[in-house]
Amino acid sequence: MKSIRLKPGKERSLQRHHPWVFDGAIAKGGADPGETVRVDSADGQFLAWGAYSPASKIRVRAWSFDQGQRIDAAFFKDRLRAAIALRERLAIASDGVRLVHAESDGLPGLVVDRYGDTLVAQFGAAGVERWKDVIADALVDLTACERLYERSDTSSRRLEGLADATGWLRGQGGTALELNEHGWRLGLDVASGHKTGYYLDQRDSRAACRDLVQRFKLAEVFNGYCYSGGFTVAALAGGARRVLSVDSSGPALEQARANVALNGFDAARCEWLDADVNASLRRLIDEGRQFDGIVLDPPKLAPTAAHAERAARAYKDINRLGFKLLRPGGVLFTFSCSGGVGVELFHKIVASAGLEAGVDGVFLQRLGGACDHPMTVNFPEGEYLKGLVVMRRP
Repeated sequence: MKSIRLKPGKERSLQRHHPWVFDGAIAKGGADPGETVRVDSADGQFLAWGAYSPASKIRVRAWSFDQGQRIDAAFFKDRLRAAIALRERLAIASDGVRLVHAESDGLPGLVVDRYGDTLVAQFGAAGVERWKDVIADALVDLTACERLYERSDTSSRRLEGLADATGWLRGQGGTALELNEHGWRLGLDVASGHKTGYYLDQRDSRAACRDLVQRFKLAEVFNGYCYSGGFTVAALAGGARRVLSVDSSGPALEQARANVALNGFDAARCEWLDADVNASLRRLIDEGRQFDGIVLDPPKLAPTAAHAERAARAYKDINRLGFKLLRPGGVLFTFSCSGGVGVELFHKIVASAGLEAGVDGVFLQRLGGACDHPMTVNFPEGEYLKGLVVMRRP
């Protein structure tokens, strides 16, 4: 077994069971991509077993902090079994569920979503890539799903020095699926859709949107970065009279239209715009348009803290524009999925945007990832999705 020796003082995060070891913390040692290594402190004390990744700044991702733990096929099956058991206890009322949430389930780099009888997996780090076949076999065995599609085409994978990989790992067939969420029918494609095909992490936020649209009787709603229309369907389900949905992807808008039709909503209640959201916000302001509800759910702008300053400016700009379009008494639903922008920073950004827009706002609610996207006490980086619900005072 190969070993890694840390520099003096660099053992503290592992002692607190944080799963990452950065390249600058290592004094000596190395291994092949994904190979299991023993991580020792500067004085030779065992700290963890982890997967080595020579191409990544995160040089080791910890598998276990138990010196007696063997990292083998049984280890991965046990971890997967525990992750799946947690979701069963959560009893989520949807057939679209996040089964494995990477570090938060003790399997760094691995994401697995279930859509009905189909699994979709992302192998985003060298360690899980090395154990891919073992993991695939265990997933099929534990879930009784016969189909497993790989969507390993993420930016994090490229940072690991790994090429993109997509396609059926187990089973075969069509990639267009349908899930049920909050009683809504939502179509998706696991091969061409974002992430694994759908944004399951926003499940609870879509329910919150529906409920508040209904409670505050928000008649006209703007949905920016609408993707396949999850928030559009939520607003319509809440009773919105009209929803303007904007996205710069034609295929996403086609799926959004299809999802509205799947749920039996009148197409006349929807307006669609294939355009840049930022430019659309400015044009709508110039036209004097206003809305009772506004949803802003942009793509990731700051994958790491190094990008936070630039992302903060972008978030502030779109939220300032959103506030200007909001009628008195209206509600803004705004989100950030950027890991480099923390909860408190995002709160400050949105507050500053409201002040610059001249809006007297009230924070009604904080939102985050759905419960099948757990966050652990030793891995705060797992809290990547932040949401705020802000009402403009009447």
